[in-house]
Amino acid sequence: MIDKCLGAQRSRKIQRALRHCKVTILCLVLTVVVLRGTIGAGKFGTPEQDFDEIRDHFYSRKRAEPHRVLEEVQTTLSNNNAATDTNNYNEFDIKKILIDEESDDSKPDPNKPYSLGPKISDWDEQRSRWLKENPNYPNFIGPNKPRVLLVTGSSPKPCENPVGDHYLLKSIKNKIDYCRLHGIEIFYNMALLDAEMAGFWAKLPLIRKLLLSHPEVEFLWWMDSDAMFTDMAFEVPWERYKDSNLVMHGWNEMVYDQKNWIGLNTGSFLLRNGQWALDILDAWAPMGPKGKIREEAGKVLTRELKDRPVFEADDQSAMVYLLATQREKWGDNVYLESAYYLHGYWGILVDRYEEMIENYHPGLGDHRWPLVTHFVGCKPCGKFGDYPVERCLKQMDRAFNFGDNQILQIYGFTHKSLASRRVKRVRNETGNPLEVKDELGLLHPAFKAVKVSSS
Repeated sequence: MIDKCLGAQRSRKIQRALRHCKVTILCLVLTVVVLRGTIGAGKFGTPEQDFDEIRDHFYSRKRAEPHRVLEEVQTTLSNNNAATDTNNYNEFDIKKILIDEESDDSKPDPNKPYSLGPKISDWDEQRSRWLKENPNYPNFIGPNKPRVLLVTGSSPKPCENPVGDHYLLKSIKNKIDYCRLHGIEIFYNMALLDAEMAGFWAKLPLIRKLLLSHPEVEFLWWMDSDAMFTDMAFEVPWERYKDSNLVMHGWNEMVYDQKNWIGLNTGSFLLRNGQWALDILDAWAPMGPKGKIREEAGKVLTRELKDRPVFEADDQSAMVYLLATQREKWGDNVYLESAYYLHGYWGILVDRYEEMIENYHPGLGDHRWPLVTHFVGCKPCGKFGDYPVERCLKQMDRAFNFGDNQILQIYGFTHKSLASRRVKRVRNETGNPLEVKDELGLLHPAFKAVKVSSS
């Protein structure tokens, strides 16, 4: 019929076109099926989503090569940084951030005598005038209660062993507790103020600077970082030192008669702020500069002092030598204290703590309950000490807990033992906490009371 209507030739052309259309549609369907299997059917399988994904697929192929290059570069950078950037503190090399800058200080002239600073001859007058002009900063905070600044410190670098800084933390916590209870201000130093006075001698420039910067302070109390308070209730008998400018633990006969290098200890001492203090610091310091001066001075001290080993000059030996050879100049103002333990050698104390707890009580300060236990020779921040590490660390823990128990007991707790970090309750809670008796009188000492005018 089509041939009759359109003609045979035209009919064959139309039939051929229809067959071509069928083939084209079939190819299109097959193409869509293949693409859907290769890149997915879209989020919801809709034609619109298919079209979007097909477009993205072809567009991404244009970017494939640059994207691959970027990935390779980022991977390489990540691999390189992995060796340096770590979240693990144990893997990090601390030396990378502990880089010392070169000192800007010019080297001192070895032919010029060492000095702590400009010579001051009228400090008593300057200080007296300042105190009169600043009445709100008295040098005495109560009757026979001087304003005291306790000074201690440690190296600006981390300790040379993995636990040293932990024991420094315990030591400063211990000192903060005692100072808080007794109305003493505290200064912790981590700066080397004078590179020439490193080691034993670093305290001298610091002490001088603090005396001159704080005229309101009557006594400066120096304490080494390896010394701990073990009697939290003992109050220093300040009235006893009304005529003294320097108080150290020691014995007159050992210093003045025997010239024994351990006749006194400079790990814990009291120094009154005044001209006399500046003068003795100036006389004390010349043996301190490191290098040849300190080495040669050490030879003199070993020759002149009883039983002193051969090593460079140290501040303690220098003080013994100064007092023994110039007693008429300094001796009348120096009080060598032996009635209580301003310094207590740990080796003769730590094994007796349990005996002390059983037989005595805080507040005595002497051999029965020492004010200070000083771990001389343990050197907890260094690589090597003079005693076995295990014994030193165990006994430092015991000394800390011995003192800490006196703090915890105020609040109803105590360590389970002197060797334990854990605590236990020793007093039941009460609905009337203000009625609990403060047996040691540490919570509210009299000197902390504020006097209110009756008017």
